[in-house]
Amino acid sequence: MNYPSRLLDDAINEISKLPGIGKKTALRLALFLLKQEEDVSQNLSNAILKLRSEIKYCSSCHSISDDVICNICNNNSRDKGTICVVENTSDVMAIENTAQYFGMYHVLGGVISPIEGISPADLNLSSLFERAQNEEVKEIILALNSTMEADTTAFYIMKKLKERNIKITAIARGVPVGGELEYTDEVTLGRSIARRVMYE
Repeated sequence: MNYPSRLLDDAINEISKLPGIGKKTALRLALFLLKQEEDVSQNLSNAILKLRSEIKYCSSCHSISDDVICNICNNNSRDKGTICVVENTSDVMAIENTAQYFGMYHVLGGVISPIEGISPADLNLSSLFERAQNEEVKEIILALNSTMEADTTAFYIMKKLKERNIKITAIARGVPVGGELEYTDEVTLGRSIARRVMYE
């Protein structure tokens, strides 16, 4: 599409680089910003610049934070003996939104993927093993996605920690509430059958 302004074209190209935003949505957002007071765009650009320059990663769990230690790791009411291992910070936010978990977290920053050249050394695994050794950890919950790479990562973690007296669990996987069996993929359905539970 030809735009009447090179500046508009540049803005659309940059906005459309964001995930889930195509050219049409980028155009709509750019035109929206043009209609607003100048301070709206200024506030947006300042917030993005501050996000990039001032955000920190927690020195303990590696989740994003405003400080060296995040609010969760700094919270004495949390269960320090339980660590939930996740791939990314977005997983921490998803679990926190359930209001069902009150332990600690450890963000790996991805999963082992030889195809993409991601090895254990590229992830926050050594610090997880240090925590398991130096802290009074009773349980590690593997809350990883249901992929081959995540399963490889989970197996690697289990292998490294098998000598320690730590309970290692994984989040339940199965048919989602409201899901229909005929539309459920074979892997999920197979796991649901294999890991069936008592009906209560």
